[in-house]
Amino acid sequence: MTKETELQQVAKLAGLAESYISAWGDEAHVSEEQQRKILAGLGYDTSSDSKLLASAQKMHQQPVLDPVLVIQQDKPLEISLHVATSARVNEFSWQLETEQGDVTNGQLSDLDVRDERTENGAIVFLLPVTLSEGYHTLNVNRKRRKTPYEMTLIVTPASCYKQPTLAEGKKSWGTSIQLYTLRTEQNWGIGDFGDLKQLVGEIAQRGGDFVGLNPIHSLFPAMPESASPYSPSSRTWLNTIYLDVGAIAEFAQSEEAQNLVGSVDFQQRISVARSNEWVQYREVSALKMAILPLLFKVFQQQHLAKNSVRAKAFQAFVKEGGDSLVHQAAFDALHAELIQQDSNCWGWPVFPEKYRQFDRKDVQNYIIENQDTIQLYMYSQWQAAEQLSEVQHFAKEQGMTLGLYRDLAVGVSECGSETWANDGTLCMDLSVGAPPDILGPLGQNWGLPPLNPLTLKNSGYKAYINMLRANMRSCGALRIDHVLGLLRLWLIPRGESANNGAYIYYPVQDMLSILALESHRHQCAVIGEDLGTVPDEIISLLADAGVHSYKVFFFEVAEDGGYYSPSHYPEQSMSALCTHDMPTLKGFWHCEDLKMGSELGLYPDKEQLQGLFDDRAESKQRLVDSLNWHGYLPDGIGHNANAMPMEQALNFSMQKHLAAGASALLSLQLEDWLEMDKPVNIPGTVDEYPNWRRKLSANLGDIFSRDDIAQLTNDLTRIRAEASQK
Repeated sequence: MTKETELQQVAKLAGLAESYISAWGDEAHVSEEQQRKILAGLGYDTSSDSKLLASAQKMHQQPVLDPVLVIQQDKPLEISLHVATSARVNEFSWQLETEQGDVTNGQLSDLDVRDERTENGAIVFLLPVTLSEGYHTLNVNRKRRKTPYEMTLIVTPASCYKQPTLAEGKKSWGTSIQLYTLRTEQNWGIGDFGDLKQLVGEIAQRGGDFVGLNPIHSLFPAMPESASPYSPSSRTWLNTIYLDVGAIAEFAQSEEAQNLVGSVDFQQRISVARSNEWVQYREVSALKMAILPLLFKVFQQQHLAKNSVRAKAFQAFVKEGGDSLVHQAAFDALHAELIQQDSNCWGWPVFPEKYRQFDRKDVQNYIIENQDTIQLYMYSQWQAAEQLSEVQHFAKEQGMTLGLYRDLAVGVSECGSETWANDGTLCMDLSVGAPPDILGPLGQNWGLPPLNPLTLKNSGYKAYINMLRANMRSCGALRIDHVLGLLRLWLIPRGESANNGAYIYYPVQDMLSILALESHRHQCAVIGEDLGTVPDEIISLLADAGVHSYKVFFFEVAEDGGYYSPSHYPEQSMSALCTHDMPTLKGFWHCEDLKMGSELGLYPDKEQLQGLFDDRAESKQRLVDSLNWHGYLPDGIGHNANAMPMEQALNFSMQKHLAAGASALLSLQLEDWLEMDKPVNIPGTVDEYPNWRRKLSANLGDIFSRDDIAQLTNDLTRIRAEASQK
């Protein structure tokens, strides 16, 4: 057997894959140069092979007691103590403190102990306790040692939470929307939490069980045109542009705010923003930021100054938010100030040097000297959280099974608040992306720094736990974008193209178990977006963990090119016709995505483009054949796909065909109900197309006053109920 090189040894320790199976089914190898670059980004010393190995041995040195043990509740609590063979068992005692504060202790010598040190193992002992699910602390003391060895014991359920009706087999339907696209007669040019509440009421009234959202993470208030919900400043906090400003309690108490909003000029600006086909982020932000400081001033005078009940609620929110909320508010306030001085100040990497890290003295001085501004941003976050919570409470009152389901982005922007306050958990010299595939031969680089798997585990998964908690609030389900990242992520060195990356593996079993624990604590079901190249090992892991798969109809294609019947989808799944990264149903049928891509220069190879048109024609025919086979092809439209337009009868038939399927959850887009053809996002574009801005073509009130929509929703509710009985 060939001896492993230093690089191979370290790659194995780091979980870095030397090869992978490409989208074409071939084994692709990662060059040694690229491996070293990625290892450097993970914190290893790559200046020489000997230093590389030495740094890895230091970073992966086995501690006496592992910092964390994640274990399912029904498993025995076996603890490994890694000590020299000279150490005696009677030198050690233990103390266990549960999350609830109960304390148990004893001597190691009194326990069931296995000594495996002669095989380079450890002293393994069985804790004589039964622990409830949660986060507990184990201390092991050794005679003549001043400080104990400490371990966090995370005891979890076997799988994620499901609402009782979901667990009993009820098949639900709902809508998935990009919140900013909603149009009403009340909003200020962007869909807001007030509009969301209205939509929830409409869907609940018609038998729907959920409304799905785009990621509503905090973006960049100082740069409102940076609108991609998948490149957030922070995944912990909310995008305050979604505030329904008029619904904030202080608005009714502020004559100044009411007069400004009621002025002819302000109303004219709102009217223009509201009527525009595209969201004007800069104008909408300016309108809301003209009013929010006035409301906060009233809050200071009427509540903070008097220490009212409302003030105490705000203070409790600030206390719970802790350092993370301070990071967010300070970043937003400082960024707003700096960008007024220099419009090119796009993020902390171009801040003045003294402000480039949160923990620098000048930043701390800024926070002290600008408390009112910092508190304004905290107040905005508080009100956003309150309004979102109110919508979910309303949804449950209306009898929805899930209510809201939120969307968790893959990562955070490299220039936002979360990376500004990075404690070493994020790898700033690496980016998450995707390897080359058939539709993207150059791969994808998303510009999102990944979590460091080793640091994550050594910290007891703190950052991961906090992220889940923040995103499982005020919802009945969480969709995890690119859920395959719990197993592995494609990492790309800074400045490199996406095809120069490699896969890094994460402690997937631990992360799924923690996901299950937080899911139960928040009574939040989990949906995993598992599209793309799916490694075999993750499929059963996700299924066993109770994570709903994500089945997009157009991607569920058999080897012969035909579409799988939705009746064959796994029950533990959410099915959908289209997503935010796809053309609408009408756009797909009329090849609008291919035509637009050609105009934008996305398909410079004419032969390749023609091949895509040919494939689309075949897909359409296969779809018509499938509808006909299952009895959902409308009467009188023929059987030749390329001779029929995407009219409402065909559109609604496809939705009903999917509704009859086996998936527990069915998600449909309002865009398709409205027969829209423009996409909300074109992957691979930045400036070529106004991504994340296109609104719906009708107001919510108009949508739900239509007889055809009423008939469709009645049909969906009926068909889903029938599918539940199968």
